Amino acid sequence: MAKVFWNGGTILAPVPPVLVSCGTVEAPACLTIGWTGIINTKPPMTYISVRPERHSYSIIRDSGEFVINLTTSSMCKVTDFCGVRSGAKVDKFKRCGFTPVKGQKVDAPLIEECPVSLECLVREIKPLGTHDMFISEIVGVDIDERYISSKGKLNLQQCGLMAYAHGEYFSLGRKLGDFGWSVRKKPKK
Repeated sequence: MAKVFWNGGTILAPVPPVLVSCGTVEAPACLTIGWTGIINTKPPMTYISVRPERHSYSIIRDSGEFVINLTTSSMCKVTDFCGVRSGAKVDKFKRCGFTPVKGQKVDAPLIEECPVSLECLVREIKPLGTHDMFISEIVGVDIDERYISSKGKLNLQQCGLMAYAHGEYFSLGRKLGDFGWSVRKKPKK
């Protein structure tokens, strides 16, 4: 099968459409981000890429903190809304029915309705062109207790998370395996 060549573009997908919250519990703000990921294990590091003209950009830059909130399929409409409306013109927390909750390590609010929230401290801001990358340390993870097993394991597959690819939202499907399963020795009977 032949491949068709396209010029370089932002085609890596799917990505998690996350709600990034910032500000304070008293004055919360949020925006939808599709460009985020893990970049280091120890210390745990992540990034978000944000256009400087976005309302939340200066809040994150000035406070040096934010929270990445994972979204669920049932939150698809409000997640999309927060990506196309400006926080300068509408209170997204109020409009979407989000509950701001104080973080353990940051003043930026968590979104209670999200199953997993990553509390982040900005370590570096890297201008890249259309977006600036906020390279950040994950200083805490807040998980809805419904998704933690009796053995203390996170059951992420039960959260109903969604993905974003090229302008479309998708629900994540069934679990296919876990890290290392392809080479793991079967237990002796």
